[in-house]
Amino acid sequence: MGEKMKLFLIDRVDANEPNEWSFSASKGRRLLWLFCLLLLSSVSFSQLQLAPVFSDNMVLQQDELITVWGKAVPGKKVEVSFVGQVKKVQVAKDSSWTVSFPKQKATGRPQTMVVKAGSEIKELKNILFGDVWLLSGQSNMEWPMAREMHWQTEKKVAQQPLIRFANPPPAGRSVYGVAYTDSLNNRLTKERFYEWNGWQVSDSITLTNMSAVGYYFAKAIVAKEAVPIGLINLSIGGAPLETFISREALANSKRFVNKVMGNWLENPHLPEWTRERGMQNVGNNPRGYKDDLGLNHAYKPGFAFEAGVKPLLPFPIKGVLWYQGESNSLEAARVEEYGDLLHLLINDYRQGWKNPAMPFYWVQLSSIDTTHYKSQYWPQFRDNQRKLLAVVKSSGMAVTSDIGFRNDVHPTNKKAVGERLSRWALRQVYGHDLVPSGPLPLQAIYKEGKIVLTFNYAASLQTADGKPLRGFSLDGETGVEAAIDNNTVVIISDQKPTH
Repeated sequence: MGEKMKLFLIDRVDANEPNEWSFSASKGRRLLWLFCLLLLSSVSFSQLQLAPVFSDNMVLQQDELITVWGKAVPGKKVEVSFVGQVKKVQVAKDSSWTVSFPKQKATGRPQTMVVKAGSEIKELKNILFGDVWLLSGQSNMEWPMAREMHWQTEKKVAQQPLIRFANPPPAGRSVYGVAYTDSLNNRLTKERFYEWNGWQVSDSITLTNMSAVGYYFAKAIVAKEAVPIGLINLSIGGAPLETFISREALANSKRFVNKVMGNWLENPHLPEWTRERGMQNVGNNPRGYKDDLGLNHAYKPGFAFEAGVKPLLPFPIKGVLWYQGESNSLEAARVEEYGDLLHLLINDYRQGWKNPAMPFYWVQLSSIDTTHYKSQYWPQFRDNQRKLLAVVKSSGMAVTSDIGFRNDVHPTNKKAVGERLSRWALRQVYGHDLVPSGPLPLQAIYKEGKIVLTFNYAASLQTADGKPLRGFSLDGETGVEAAIDNNTVVIISDQKPTH
C-alpha cells in the first residue's frame, strides 16, 4: 500500500513547487515507469520454478522412480504433494531442489501435483502415468499432422485423451538459407533454444503441429494397450546426427573425436551441407553465443543434446523413435560412418538414461530418384541402417522404400511410418505375437548364374500390390529383373557381382 501511495505522489507533483519530490516532468515519468516495472516484476516473477518438462497434461513414465526438480530461493523449503504423499526438501545453495516419489502403474485416472515454497504455489493437473517416448531426427520426424496425407480424415478422430505430447519448437525452425535475426540469435543458448510450451492433449486443434509419425505410433499403441502415451518431440529440420549426440561421446571416441575439434563451421569431418547452412544463419554474427567449437547453432555438434536431451535425463522415458539421415547421406565419407555413429548415439542415450536395453527404433530412408536427385548414396545408406539391426539389441527399423517420392525427401504418408514403428514396440515392449517388419535381407548367394536372396520375416513372400518385383539393381543405376521363388528372390546374372 505504501508503494502505491508513493507512485501516486510522484504522479501528482508540481515541478515548480519546492518539494523533496520536485524534478522535471520527463524525469518523473521515467522514474514512474521504472517503479511500475519493479512493482510488476515483484508481482509476476516467480522464484519457484519447475523444470520445463513439467506441466499440466503430462505423462510420467510408469514403473520408474518419479523425480521432480526445479529452482527456488536457496535455503527455502519446497513441499511437493503427489500420489498421496508429501515430500519436503531444502533448496540447495545453487537454487536447485529435487524430490522423488515411488514407482506407479499406468493409469488413465488424472492426478494432480502441488508444489509449494513459502507463499508460492504451483498446481499441475491432469497428469497420467503411462509410457513416454522421445522423438528425434530431422524434418520427416517434425512433419506435422496438418501436412500429412490422411489429415482431413484423421482430424475427425483426433480426440485422443490418452495421447499427450510436448512439442517445444527449436530456434530457427522454418528459417532456411538466410542470416538469423537478433531475436533468433538470442535464443541460441542451451537454456532458450527449445521453447517449452507445456504438454497438450491430442485433439483436432492441438494435433495440427504435432509430429505425424509420433501420433500414428502412439495411436497404434493405445489401440492395442489402452496405456497413456506421452511424446516429447526434439526433432530439428535439416539437423545432422552430430547435434543430437553428446560432445563427450564424440570426444571419447577415437573414430569421431575429430568432429569436436576446432571451429565446427570449418570442420571437414562434419556434413558439408549443414556447415554451409550454419554459415548462412550465424556465420556473420560476431556477437553470437559460442565456445571453443564456435558459434552456437542447431547443427553444431552436441548442441541439441545439451539443449534438449541432457535436461531430460532425470525424466524417465520408455524409448526413442528416430527419423534422421538425409543430412548425413550426401557425402561418401558421411555415409560410410553413419552406422557406427548412430550406434554411438544409441549407447550414449542408453547410458544417459541408465537403461542399457532401452528400445530404440529408427526409420530407414525412403526410395528416391538416385540418378537425378542428390541421393546417389541412399542405397548404401539404407543398407548401413539395416546392418545396425544385427548389432543393436532392443532395436527395430521401419522400412519406407515403398512410400517414397521420386524427387522429394518428404513422403507425406507418415501413417505407414508410425504404424510400422509401432509394430516393433508392440512385439518387443508390449509382448504381442506379431510380425514386426516386412522382409529384411539376410544374405545373397551367387550360384550357377543366379543370385538368390534370402530374407527374415518372409513367410508367404509376395509383393504388396500383386505386381512383378521392381527396384532391383546390381550397380545402383541399371534395373534388373527379379522374381519370387519359395520365399526367396532370384536374379539371373551372367557374372558374380563385386559388391
